Amino acid sequence: MDLRQIFDEDAELYDRVRPGYPDAVFDDLLELAAARAGPRVLEIGPGTGQATVLLAGRGCQVLAVELGASLAATLRRKVNDLPVQVIAGAFEDSELPTGAFDLVASFTAWHWLTPEVRARKAHAVLRPGGSLATVTTTHVLGGSEQFFAEAQSCYERWDDDTPPGLRLESSEEIAAPTDEVDRSPLFEPAARRVYHQDIAYSTSGYLDLLNSYSGHRAMPPDRRAGLLTCLGNLIDSRYQGSITKRYRYDLRVARRR
Repeated sequence: MDLRQIFDEDAELYDRVRPGYPDAVFDDLLELAAARAGPRVLEIGPGTGQATVLLAGRGCQVLAVELGASLAATLRRKVNDLPVQVIAGAFEDSELPTGAFDLVASFTAWHWLTPEVRARKAHAVLRPGGSLATVTTTHVLGGSEQFFAEAQSCYERWDDDTPPGLRLESSEEIAAPTDEVDRSPLFEPAARRVYHQDIAYSTSGYLDLLNSYSGHRAMPPDRRAGLLTCLGNLIDSRYQGSITKRYRYDLRVARRR
């Protein structure tokens, strides 16, 4: 199963439950990229526009390349009145103009792209002095810490891929993610920022969120149902039907050489 395309199975659910990003991410991104007024942005893997709408709201002209046809269709409906064009297809295979963009951006999608292609192609479509910006999202220790510790017993019972004893790490323990962009002669050393956001979920809201994750959707239906029932019972019985999840966002902005 291609996990990259599994999100497309239920675009409406994805749109409804996937969280957005702190406003400061976009303010800092455009500042670090030294973006001129009305920058032309190529966004890779926009999903249903969790970042796209905010980029457009800051004056960006966005070309969004989304692998999933249903996700792309949902995004088109949302940005009908915004300076956004949506292409359905894989970034790696899309024909894109050389040197045409001030900024290439990817929010929680860069890791899905082919490493042998992504940095080189991003460099090719950027104008000289343009920037590549990536945001990596991580679930970190915080919020309802005890719930997430207890929840591992549900995963160990129902998900055979869960290693025993797995626990969340605090944000302070996590190193900034790096990849070939940080070692590439095509880009200058990156500027980085870290942000955090706590989001509260009801029982049903949290289970819906899990149903939008690729790893959960790829589970056998009976195993996924058992896992979600176990987690839902835990939230209702011990956490009064509500838990809070802490997210960490790593922004990286690398200038094209």
